[in-house]
Amino acid sequence: MNYPRYSGIWPVAPTPFTDNGALDLPGMRRVLDLMIDQGVDGICILANFSEQFLITDAEREQLTRMCLEHVAGRVPVIVTISHYATPIVVERARLAKDLGADIVMMMPPYHGALMKGSAAQTFEQFQAVGEVGIPIMLQDAPLSGVDLPVPLLVEMAQKIEMLKLFKIECPQAAAKLRALIEQGGAAIEGPFDGEEAITLLADLDAGATGTMTSAMIPDLIGPIVRDFAAGRRDAAIAQYARVLPVVNHENRQCGFRSAKAAMMAGGVIQSDFCRHPIAPLHPATRAMLFELLTPLDPLVLNWGR
Repeated sequence: MNYPRYSGIWPVAPTPFTDNGALDLPGMRRVLDLMIDQGVDGICILANFSEQFLITDAEREQLTRMCLEHVAGRVPVIVTISHYATPIVVERARLAKDLGADIVMMMPPYHGALMKGSAAQTFEQFQAVGEVGIPIMLQDAPLSGVDLPVPLLVEMAQKIEMLKLFKIECPQAAAKLRALIEQGGAAIEGPFDGEEAITLLADLDAGATGTMTSAMIPDLIGPIVRDFAAGRRDAAIAQYARVLPVVNHENRQCGFRSAKAAMMAGGVIQSDFCRHPIAPLHPATRAMLFELLTPLDPLVLNWGR
């Protein structure tokens, strides 16, 4: 079967820190190696699940350089470049392209609850990045609070050549994906979902070709996407039912802390530290995570042992 160019599972790499909050660069390399061994189709760095909002600009550049150098073309890499200021987003896109990134991902311009880009400003920012000449994934997530109606996304896809992928993780994502694909046609080259795959089956049924999850269990979620795409619907549903309890716990209770907790337990990284003001996982929340995760025997729990 011929799969679309942008398809499969492209998880977000967490950013490991030491117990004192410094970047753990050897740990970052191990995270990337684990993800490749998990059978991912691509890797996204510096996203919200990478704790991008807790990383300095200097650290961002350091991580971009190091990650792209370490992956070295083994799989495609998406670099997240979101920022409220268009010149900064463009500068980040140029750096990512110069360093060999395959795609950049960005949210619409926003800064807090009251500073949000209008439809015109959102279009203009993506248009400016499109002129850099690197494929773009638009991230439509509640975090920005920016309304991105389907007609706007279709217009952007049709008029901005490099805008090729759409990560839809708003409420009722399947309905929006279906409308986006129906109205945008060939301009929607990579319809993806996110949200740790909490709505994956509905989104695949709506036409999503890929998913951007956390890096906790892509070895278990990737086969669901591939089975569904190949018409093995029953197998996809059965596998999804198996992993859904831990996906739900990650999405609703743990967030990005779950992948780091699992990676520490599996010897991938030395610490699951998250910078303040992110609180550690509650012991009971952590205990249930492993109660649900361990029977699945994912690679993350065995890779570093």
